[in-house]
Amino acid sequence: MKRFSQVFILFFIATTPALAWWGGGHDILTQASIKAVPDELPKFFRTSSAKEMIAHIAYDPDVSKNRDMPNARAAEYGEHYFDLELIKDNPVPSDRNAFIKLCAELELEPMKVGFLPYAVAEWTERLAIAFAEYRKWPDKPIIQYKCYVYAGFLAHYAQDMCQPLHLTVHFDGIVQQDGTKLHNGIHEKVDSSIEMIKLNPIELAKDQQVKPVEELIPAIVQQIKNGHSLVDRVYNLVNEYQKLNQPSQDLMDFTNERSREAVRWTASLYLTAWKMSENIRLPGWLER
Repeated sequence: MKRFSQVFILFFIATTPALAWWGGGHDILTQASIKAVPDELPKFFRTSSAKEMIAHIAYDPDVSKNRDMPNARAAEYGEHYFDLELIKDNPVPSDRNAFIKLCAELELEPMKVGFLPYAVAEWTERLAIAFAEYRKWPDKPIIQYKCYVYAGFLAHYAQDMCQPLHLTVHFDGIVQQDGTKLHNGIHEKVDSSIEMIKLNPIELAKDQQVKPVEELIPAIVQQIKNGHSLVDRVYNLVNEYQKLNQPSQDLMDFTNERSREAVRWTASLYLTAWKMSENIRLPGWLER
């Protein structure tokens, strides 16, 4: 696994190392995202029980990396990161197959670069299809539950995209020319920061400007570029991450800014999926 860590979340002891925001961090961000979505989304998606279930599912992409389940682990492994530097000046391809083709041309292993942009795009579209089913069969609880599951997976990947170290070859230390690393172990510190600082979902949801994206892949690419531009800022705070029990104001501000962006981004993708569902034509053979 690319992003090994030494500290294990309680939920994952003896199964898989912590990766991405700690599970509780995803829980906090997902709760805030549901609170932040506009009333335009259907009521079933905005209830307290929906928030609880979607936040519960947001843990699952990391839980799927269980060492006892090698195929699920292998499939899940690359969905959480995208090392932008490795594709050099090439534009981020528009879909997973085009990306794999580019990697072949660059003699790169796709897994080494990561599939995060496609995880976000694909789960947004899956949620849109589930919303389209809800529009046609609004009284079917099982369709609503399916929306919760898809929204939970989408939340996880969308929030990973807002952690800058998921977007760089310097994901757990600055790689030197001789292969050594400076600041090894910082990834775990960043991942734990939302929980350690104890950010509040209610505060994170306040005054969010949630709008649908106009074009999904370009918006995802822009989010990746924005996050990648903050890698140096993370490393400028490296000493502050050693004092998470007494965080500096700079560290609190940065963690809050990244968390609020993760909430806005997740909620915007939910709204995007809902908007997309208006124009989806379900197959004629489908009967729920």
